[in-house]
This record gives sequence, C-alpha cells and structure tokens, in this order.
Amino acid sequence: MEVKVAASAGFCFGVKRAVDLVYEETEKSQGRVYTMGPIIHNEQVVSDLEKRGVRIIGDDLIDPETGQLPSPESTIILRSHGVSRELTEKIKATGCKVANATCPFVKKIHDIVDKRSREGYHIVIIGSPVHPEVQGIRGWVGGTCSIVENAGDIEALRAYRDRPMWVVSQTTFNHNKFKELVEIMEKMGYHVVVTNTICSATKERQTEALELARTSDTMIVIGGKHSSNTQKLYDICLSQCKNTYHIQTLDDLVTVNIQSDSCVGITAGASTPNTIIQEVFAHVRGTEL
Repeated sequence: MEVKVAASAGFCFGVKRAVDLVYEETEKSQGRVYTMGPIIHNEQVVSDLEKRGVRIIGDDLIDPETGQLPSPESTIILRSHGVSRELTEKIKATGCKVANATCPFVKKIHDIVDKRSREGYHIVIIGSPVHPEVQGIRGWVGGTCSIVENAGDIEALRAYRDRPMWVVSQTTFNHNKFKELVEIMEKMGYHVVVTNTICSATKERQTEALELARTSDTMIVIGGKHSSNTQKLYDICLSQCKNTYHIQTLDDLVTVNIQSDSCVGITAGASTPNTIIQEVFAHVRGTEL
C-alpha cells in the first residue's frame, strides 16, 4: 500500500496563531477566558480548551454557566473568523481584556470593505452567507452589500447595476468557483473591481488535494464537520476520486474501506491538528505511533 499525505495538510498560519493565543491566555489570564464562538472549527481543539476552563460565548456576551456578562478581569478572544465592527465595540464596552485572534488575511478584508464602501462602492462578498467569516466581513461594510454563493445569487445584483461594485471573497472559498462567478458578473455587464482575497494557503491546499485525488484510489479528508474549508477539500477530492471520505478523527476510519494494494491520499483542513493527521497516517499504514 502506498500512502501519501498532502504537504499542506493541517493548521494554516491564521489558525495556529489563533489557537496559540488562546492557550497563552489560559496560562496568564487572571480571570475566565472566553472565545467569541468556537475559536476554530475543530471539535477536538475546542474540547481541550474547555477542559482548561475556556468558555464559548455568543453575540449576547452572556456566560452560559452564570447567565451574566463576563467580569472585568476576564479575557474575551475574538475568533479566527473575525467579528463585526458593532460586536467588536460591544465587547470592548464590557471592560474585559480583548485579545484579537482574527486571521490577518480576514482582517485585511475588513479593511478593504470598510474603505471601499465608504467610497461609494456596492460590496459583493463571494462566500457562504451563514459562515461566521462572511458575517463578520458584512459587519464592516459601511453601505450596501450583497453575498454571492452561487450563480443564482448574481441575479439580485441587478438592483445595483448602475453602481460600481467591489468584489471580495471568503478566504476559504473554492478558487475556481470564485473565478467562474466573477466571470459571470463581468459578462452580465456589471462594473466590478475584484480583489481576490482567497488565502494563498487555501488555494495551495485545494490545488494539492486535486492533484493527489487524481492519482489515488482512496482519499481521506480530515477535518471538522462544520469546517467550510474541509468541506471544499472533500468536494474537490470527490470530483476526482469516487472513494473519498470525510472524517474528523481516527475513530471515523471504521467507515473507510481501504484495499491493501491501493494508493491512499490524505489531506486535512486548516483547523486539523497535526497529531490527528499523524494518527490517521499511522493507522492506514498499519503501524502504531
């Protein structure tokens, strides 16, 4: 059996930065540490942080245990996906220490839509409207905004066809799909200025997964079930390899049927710890760590 692991599999820069920041705060904070939503889309990491006393709070900022706002000595960490301007100000008003774990690439998009919307552009965000990153980006737009996830959503842009549009993307969006949607907008005659804000690591990961899937009999994609970038990796691999499986941990490998003489490819989303990748690799190879 031949087993290949994608070189780019696992934590990206932004995720590692965010996770490291939370662990650092658990060591030095004088009060409770909170994260605005799950710091990343990985249940194992979130569970480990909960064991260390980290609590997840929502937009209402209420501690799920006490039913109260965090005490001033607490630390509130902005998740890697980023949050809106309004919510950022609301968090600062609590008087708690605020630690910003927003991915720098996401923060760059916040700055772009903030500036361009104030210049009069209609902002178009290509991405999933329910994804926290997209919701956070929308919260930095100072004017009108549309979210486009597929070709059908472009029809709604007709209401703004007489205005210049500035197009950005969710950092983990499918690169090829992004180009297709932009081309449709241009063919429809919209005046668009495009900033491709898909993270370079995301593009590299998707390209690598595509090539690996083409030469593999079985593909294993590791990542959280709520991870957008992992789901896109799964879709890309499935398009090239019908025996593609999305798993979260080693325990899920029971659902994977691997032939002893097959070539197996392994890739993982940006929120997948390297330890899980190593465990899956070792198990597939039939060895113990």
